[in-house]
Amino acid sequence: MITEFDSLVLSLPTRNSTLRMRAWRSLRDAGCSALRDGVYLLPAGSAESGVLPKLAAEIRAAGGFATTVTLKPKSAAEQAEFERLFERSSDYGALVKRIETTRSALARLGGRKAQTAVRRMQQAFNRLARVDFYPGQAKLQAAEALAGLQAALEEAAGEPRPATKRRLRAVDAKRYRNRVWATRKNPWIDRLASAWLIKRFIDRDARFVWLEHPRQRPKRAIGFDFDGAEFTHVDNRVTFEVLLASFGLEGDAALGAIGASVHFLDIGGIPVADAGGLETVLKGVREKAKSDDALAADAMRILDLFYSAYSRRNETAQPA
Repeated sequence: MITEFDSLVLSLPTRNSTLRMRAWRSLRDAGCSALRDGVYLLPAGSAESGVLPKLAAEIRAAGGFATTVTLKPKSAAEQAEFERLFERSSDYGALVKRIETTRSALARLGGRKAQTAVRRMQQAFNRLARVDFYPGQAKLQAAEALAGLQAALEEAAGEPRPATKRRLRAVDAKRYRNRVWATRKNPWIDRLASAWLIKRFIDRDARFVWLEHPRQRPKRAIGFDFDGAEFTHVDNRVTFEVLLASFGLEGDAALGAIGASVHFLDIGGIPVADAGGLETVLKGVREKAKSDDALAADAMRILDLFYSAYSRRNETAQPA
């Protein structure tokens, strides 16, 4: 099918390097291709095509020449030639190499840095896909490589996959008293905070079991923060937030403040001012702890202090 193309014909002022750089960046970011020197194309009607008349007006205002013209290929062969100008296969190839390099580095990056690296690869893919006007096999291959990277991150972190089909529901708190609670060994942010929440607000007589593998969960033990557990990630909520909702604790602003840090440290998202401090202190606790029980006990004392500080702050913020 023969389609039209929007074109920008321009001649920039020779001494205006700022305009030259700005124009080049605008054309690059919009995914324009050069038909020849001074003539740039975009598929007509694309989401990016609106940049051309805006850039033309800016160039004319700066004393240069610019005009927009609509071009229509005369044949299917000419249409194919125009489309080849937007070939992104080599760009996807370069991205796949970056993805593979990132995947090989996940183990030594550590949790948060690994998440940041994967997020950057996702953003790079999204930017490229946005200007891939004629996607083909190369995009599919890059998407597969990115999915593999994300799976490798989950495997390296041992994090549960969010349950998208499960709905959050209020539970009868009486059923969860004096119980054994089971989660994965070597607990970190979400599991430590969840254990603290359980012990302080849900089941003061709770006992914890740290599992080598979820299938080792003792009979009748309440599982949390692993795939298939009774309490684990749901949609965009980490286990701590799921517990808050399930046990009706979301109205506690101090718990909500802790939950915001836990969310950011566990799966990223909106930065939280106190998150870095909490992470640093818990890292120190982890370095000294000789067992998961000792780590959880020390982490609970730290979280007690955070909770007290947030509660006091909320009290002083209330109007007299």
